[in-house]
Amino acid sequence: MAAEHDEVPLNAIRAFVTIAREGSVTRAASALGTTQSSVSRYLAVLQDYLGTDLVERRGRRSQLTEFGRLFANTVAEPLDTICFTAKRMQRRNRSDPNRIVVRTSLSTFAYSFLIPNLQAFSAEMDGVIVDVISSLSPPTSSDNFDILITRDLSVIEPADDWEIHNEILVCVGSPNHVAGKTLSVVRSMPILNITSRPDILPTWLRAMNLTTKDIKSGARYDHNFLALPAAITGNCLLVAPEIIVSDLVRGGALHAIPGSRAPSGMQYRAYAVDRSGNPEIARAFCRWVTRLCKKAAIPEAA
Repeated sequence: MAAEHDEVPLNAIRAFVTIAREGSVTRAASALGTTQSSVSRYLAVLQDYLGTDLVERRGRRSQLTEFGRLFANTVAEPLDTICFTAKRMQRRNRSDPNRIVVRTSLSTFAYSFLIPNLQAFSAEMDGVIVDVISSLSPPTSSDNFDILITRDLSVIEPADDWEIHNEILVCVGSPNHVAGKTLSVVRSMPILNITSRPDILPTWLRAMNLTTKDIKSGARYDHNFLALPAAITGNCLLVAPEIIVSDLVRGGALHAIPGSRAPSGMQYRAYAVDRSGNPEIARAFCRWVTRLCKKAAIPEAA
């Protein structure tokens, strides 16, 4: 039996707990991404350290001894806590301590609302550089980003999160064509269809107590950012998230139809992952974008 002052074989303990969970050395090796012989060596090291067998052969099968079951049940939860805490506190090596990467699945939100306001955040944070990438793919723990801003995705790794915006829909059009008009304009002016957000128009129609028979269907576009120029320049309407058209309405490029605002039921969230190389800046960004979104509402008189 190993002397009391010998170092505890933590890797061997991890391998044994995996054996206990998986039910065999072979499956444990697969779960750990290593070889069966390596796991067997770890098992031998731990049995030598503890001075007793942890696994016994029963014909062609192996099973835990009574001591093995007791040991596995005792150490499994603390080991999980150690692994979780280590992963939560892990930091990526970062060559630039003054830079963060924001990933988002909301490309139009980024294009029309987030990016135009980033200079304000950089000035507030003494020149922090914000890289922005967009992707509709579910994020993984190996992806290179500090912050995820999304409506329909989530992170599976430790992260702090913020509810940054409850989506409101609004009907807008060119001031030249809709200024002074009421909601009844939707019966005569075509409304653009956005195929990437097929939920928007039905949700808005229900909120307005309208049906598809009450409106005139217009052209189809894949994304809102493609439809915005058409709404700005054409004789058509667009039902879109208020947050992506608010600056255009304030700037006079679009006009919001009075009484056309309605909640979509969708929520935007921001996640600051714990493995960020600049965790404090990442959290500061999430707080900042939450404040920014609160200022996005279009005055009803607009």
